[in-house]
Amino acid sequence: MISDVIALMGHEAVEAADGESGLVQARAVPPPDLILLDVNMPGMDGFQVCKILKGDPQTKAIPIIFLTSYDESEDRVKGLNIGADDYLTKPFAIRELTARIEKRLQAREETKMLLGQQKEIRQTFERFVAPQVVEILLREPGRIKLGGDMQQITVMFTDLEGFTSLSEVTPPHQLLRVLNRYHELVSRLVQQHGGIVNKFMGDGVMVLFNTPVEHENHARSAVDAALAIRAALPALHAEFEPHFRLPINCGIHTGPAIVGNVGAANCMDYTALGDTVNVAARLQGIATGNQILISDKTQAELGAGIAVSAMGPLTIRNRAKTLSTYAVTGPA
Repeated sequence: MISDVIALMGHEAVEAADGESGLVQARAVPPPDLILLDVNMPGMDGFQVCKILKGDPQTKAIPIIFLTSYDESEDRVKGLNIGADDYLTKPFAIRELTARIEKRLQAREETKMLLGQQKEIRQTFERFVAPQVVEILLREPGRIKLGGDMQQITVMFTDLEGFTSLSEVTPPHQLLRVLNRYHELVSRLVQQHGGIVNKFMGDGVMVLFNTPVEHENHARSAVDAALAIRAALPALHAEFEPHFRLPINCGIHTGPAIVGNVGAANCMDYTALGDTVNVAARLQGIATGNQILISDKTQAELGAGIAVSAMGPLTIRNRAKTLSTYAVTGPA
């Protein structure tokens, strides 16, 4: 009768006459989406079957509804404590059975969707952001939009001055070791200040602030991160021979950008696009000698506590208008 009801609901029912055969069916490929389990069965009872299924990583996620004539409260508590998702006593109404089946199947689909979102979040962000940011996104996946959205962000580019010339005369394995130490420094301090390392581009790094999690003072955080990088350089340089002690130049700009997953279906990259990104890159390109160059848009968001020196209007390549630019000299 139950199999007929399930078929009328549009689902496929697979029957098992006892606990042993039920375990076999539960471990089949593909696994069932839901198990309706009696308690009083030949051989192994339903409580034993449920305990085995919930203790097996292969089957523990399958929802289980107990159907049984045992209606004592301790039986219900026992069934729920060993992992059952629902408990329906006989005799039961067909409408109640179908409602509970649909509810559990819907919950399972929602769980699959949530797991899919979490997997996508991990694949997209865990290499680039601090672990605590990933945990926030996993708890609240609705806070991000992976498909592409216009957002107000701050973009920072860093670059090692003189790296190209150095690479011409340095063995590759030694060059890579030095480069990775610089990248480790930048990544660590960027993450400490709430940014994400979006791309490594040779000796350059592209950093985003205010995405994927909103950051109230993202322009200030970007500048603080750049100052922290500059302050940490002497200690890093002490590890290297003099010719490996390179300046890190920074360019920072604040403005709107399209942020989201860009690429093909099988090869996507979370990044930002637009004029804001281009301006930050151009500022980094004209910085020299450990300079931190910022735009007037970023400078306007800093507030007190940061000393800057006006560089005047600068002509930025591929831009018709000049850009008011400032060099960050340090904390005020």
